[in-house]
Amino acid sequence: MTTHIATVAGIAVDTRHWIGGARVASATTFTDESPIDGRVLAEIARGGQVEADAAVAAAREAFPGWAATPRQERAALLRAVAEGVEKRLEDLAIIETTDNGALLRSHRRGVMPRVAHNFRFFADWLDGLGHDDFDTRGHTNHVSWDPAGPCVLITPWNAPLMLATWKVAPALAAGNTVVLKPAEWSPLTASLLADIAAEAGLPAGVLNVVQGYGAEAGAALVAHPDVRRISFTGSVPTARRIAQAAAANLVPASFELGGKSPLLVFADADLDLAVDLAVEQYDNAGQVCLAATRLLVESSIAEEFTRRFTARAQALVQGDPRDEATDLGPNIHPRQLDKIDGFVQRALAAGARAVIGGERGDGLYYRPTLLTDVAQDSEIVQEEVFGPVLTLQTFDTEDEAILLANDTRFGLAATVATGERDRAERVTARLVAGTVWVNCFFVRDLRAPFGGSRESGVGREGGTWSFDFYCDLKNTVTAPKGWQDHG
Repeated sequence: MTTHIATVAGIAVDTRHWIGGARVASATTFTDESPIDGRVLAEIARGGQVEADAAVAAAREAFPGWAATPRQERAALLRAVAEGVEKRLEDLAIIETTDNGALLRSHRRGVMPRVAHNFRFFADWLDGLGHDDFDTRGHTNHVSWDPAGPCVLITPWNAPLMLATWKVAPALAAGNTVVLKPAEWSPLTASLLADIAAEAGLPAGVLNVVQGYGAEAGAALVAHPDVRRISFTGSVPTARRIAQAAAANLVPASFELGGKSPLLVFADADLDLAVDLAVEQYDNAGQVCLAATRLLVESSIAEEFTRRFTARAQALVQGDPRDEATDLGPNIHPRQLDKIDGFVQRALAAGARAVIGGERGDGLYYRPTLLTDVAQDSEIVQEEVFGPVLTLQTFDTEDEAILLANDTRFGLAATVATGERDRAERVTARLVAGTVWVNCFFVRDLRAPFGGSRESGVGREGGTWSFDFYCDLKNTVTAPKGWQDHG
């Protein structure tokens, strides 16, 4: 007898899709393995055109009722989902760590609480969403945000549930229905989210989860003519293919893509702080799109910076992500590890020098790596590695630092370490980036716009920007005359 329940770390996870308020199996499956030890976790239902059609049909059928649900009721249901996340926080943290290899302590203390916060934030923001009416020659203008329709949301493997709910929560709050396609390398918490949403009372068809490969399930979803919004986080090549599919149906798409972000360290910076910021870029084994992987350090302090950085980085503990003492876990998949090592070995062959690292560890672990003697136009400086690999270059002037920082095809984020407020204002004004941090890193507020410039993305989400994307904005202009007098 075939079972559709996988037991992962003692926690039951349904391996089927969630479509129209019911579990749906597929004729075929794909294997989900843990990056911690390579153990098979589950055989996951492998969706394709049939499942995509069914999920979009369910979302389309549920849309009128959900769109007509008063804001306060939608917000209350989202808050109930947040409560459900908090009740199962430990399960979610354990499952996600087992599935994608990120630190359990981070999931417990930061990531899963943020998942709940995503739902609460957009529920609260919906309550206050509005624009003051304004006058045009005595006529009243009233701006409203109307639900757009079924949305397809495709999410990555490096922070699966947090990044999924960053999209799911505003889409649902706006009155849309959703088809979520999680990454095939880390699908398990999306299945638990479906259970939590159902238990919270979300109507059937409002949230659907289709599992599978991008070339099969993902391609079928983004090309579906009944989809009204597409949001994708992932690689630039995949975004190009999605954009082509979306263009055929004139569907608005939001893309949060790769990055090759710089960390600019000026001689006037607090050097210990700057080193802390640099070492932090190894978070999640370097699998963070926002990571400042290019360290740009003023020449006069480069030697001392490198000495302090090396001491700090070599003290990082690499090991089992379930251990509280671990700082770096494994990379997600053998293919990803091969990709990381390929970048490093090609850089070394081209003349780069490994200050630390530069080699694989056991299993799916890669040693924290810092490369110097790299050319600005080299592959290792220009292309996203998505692993624990940093480069270090030096500069002599502020203008040179900015030139180096901006000299890639990306523009997702940048970090600046300086002790001079005037310098910070000058430099940040000239950096090409969607987010700039000054003397800090990874401080995120959902009220702020988030997205990338150049090939790092299209569009902004967060706060009202999310609703601007997930809604059709309408302006209603009313004349002061023409009303019947019933008095």
